[in-house]
Amino acid sequence: MRNTLAVIALVLAGGIFARRNQLLTEFDGVRHGGAIGGAGTALTTLPPSAASAADQLAKSPRHREYVMIPTPGVPGDSIRAWVFYPQVSHKAPVVIVIHEIFGMSTWIKAVGDQVAAEGFIAIVPDLIHRKLPPEAPDTMVPDEGVRGVRALQAPDVQRDLDAAAAYATHLPSALPLYATVGFCWGGGTSFAHAVHMPATTGGPTLKATVVYYGPAPDSAQLGNARAPILGLYAGNDARISSTVPGTDSSMQRLHKTYVDRIYAGAGHGFLRAQDDAHDEIGSANATATADAWPRTVAWFHQYLGS
Repeated sequence: MRNTLAVIALVLAGGIFARRNQLLTEFDGVRHGGAIGGAGTALTTLPPSAASAADQLAKSPRHREYVMIPTPGVPGDSIRAWVFYPQVSHKAPVVIVIHEIFGMSTWIKAVGDQVAAEGFIAIVPDLIHRKLPPEAPDTMVPDEGVRGVRALQAPDVQRDLDAAAAYATHLPSALPLYATVGFCWGGGTSFAHAVHMPATTGGPTLKATVVYYGPAPDSAQLGNARAPILGLYAGNDARISSTVPGTDSSMQRLHKTYVDRIYAGAGHGFLRAQDDAHDEIGSANATATADAWPRTVAWFHQYLGS
């Protein structure tokens, strides 16, 4: 009996590793300027760096709008967000774009615009606006953003993400499916949303998660992961990247889909710093971005469709 159980365990483990290796192989073929998966998918381009974000937004042909979303269960409260629409003739899935520890910025809005360019409705919630003066702009001074993020409570953040998902997936042009992508603090928040269990049922369906250089939740929570997770990390960011092998092992043990990439030489925040080519890290940031973003888009098309 013991030998039989051992054989079964080996077979199950082999299946897990085979599926993970299949996913790795599929996404190894994805590169900047190459075709990405999904029906009707075109070629992808890269989002801008922080330095070129304002220019992209100024030149974008895509419609965007500023919205106020009532907070469920909190009379008189609301969440503010930007919504970016793709230029498509069919209903589209939704991607929630979660900002860095710097708060709402021109760069994170430009990422939302690029997500829309890839064929998805992007919603970029401002998760710290309640922590700021009423007259504060939606593009924050970084230090003010950091102070605002540090004052947040995790349950309130997840409530706001639930509200953003509900709002965006009920737009007339939206499908009731969504994914999340986050950066830095937002990357950890994106991962946390994957293990977050909403208080109510029957809402929109989380289908995919992408984490850029953000920490994973405590291993005890990983069993609640509800969507396939793609993690993209910087090699010169040991604070985060050193935790990836442990997360990978836990996710495999729990039979969860988790694919990770650590980019040698790249620094934390490589997507926004992709054109800082004056030093070795800048060049590595550009290389990491050129690989990571097509993987991101392919992940969305794999699990959301298009």
